[in-house]
Amino acid sequence: MSDPSGASEGGGPPPEATSSSPEGTGSRERDLLHRLDPDLARQRRAGPQAADAAPSEPAPDPASAPVADTRRYGWMIGIFGLVLVVVVSIYQFATHGVGTTGVPAGQRLHYFAAPLAASNLSGDPNVAPPCTLARHDPRALNICLLAGRAPLVLAFFVTGSSQCTRQVDAMQTLAARFSPRRVQFAAVAVNAGHAEVAALVRSHHWTIPVAYDRDGAIGALYGIALCPMLELVHRGGIVGARLIGGHWQTAALLAPPVQTLLRDATKPR
Repeated sequence: MSDPSGASEGGGPPPEATSSSPEGTGSRERDLLHRLDPDLARQRRAGPQAADAAPSEPAPDPASAPVADTRRYGWMIGIFGLVLVVVVSIYQFATHGVGTTGVPAGQRLHYFAAPLAASNLSGDPNVAPPCTLARHDPRALNICLLAGRAPLVLAFFVTGSSQCTRQVDAMQTLAARFSPRRVQFAAVAVNAGHAEVAALVRSHHWTIPVAYDRDGAIGALYGIALCPMLELVHRGGIVGARLIGGHWQTAALLAPPVQTLLRDATKPR
């Protein structure tokens, strides 16, 4: 007779169920997944929100990125520039020779006319002046006319340099020792205005002709790059000597080259 309670004969406990439930299957899958990929197993246990909130890989820091070394390119550019300067210098030397200020000895002086600072004549110089007294304005310094009369000592200076103005002082001192028939002295202030040069003439008590080159045309004509610079010119306009630098800024040092110019003027040609 069977027991209405469903127990088997002998009163033992009912046997375990051998069929697998969905929950049991999921547990075994999770255990297997945990052994194969623990990180993925933790994400599945935490749910989709935790997966979305998982920290992403940090972005690379731009400051820590490798930077290309450009120093060698800087050296290459510098060396190329130096080579270019050398090549241009060699070309200039080969085609034009050594560039210098003024007119060298043995060549003819560049003629010009410029307003005298002690006069009331205002204007720019004339680098192609007439070489006749009939068309000459006595308020201007006409180098062509001067060079036709007697040997000439011509200085170029800038007003802002005391060394250059001392050169004109030395010429003024020598002018008192030599007759104008033997040698003439004149000076030109390059890139200077009328009033500025006139004030210098008064303050230094210069009586030799001093002209001003207002627009710099004479400075460009002679390539004036430094001063003091003097041209010692034979009668007729041929340069006998060119003196550059502060060595000639005293009357004692300037007198010997002037004496040489005068001795050369007496030699037969």
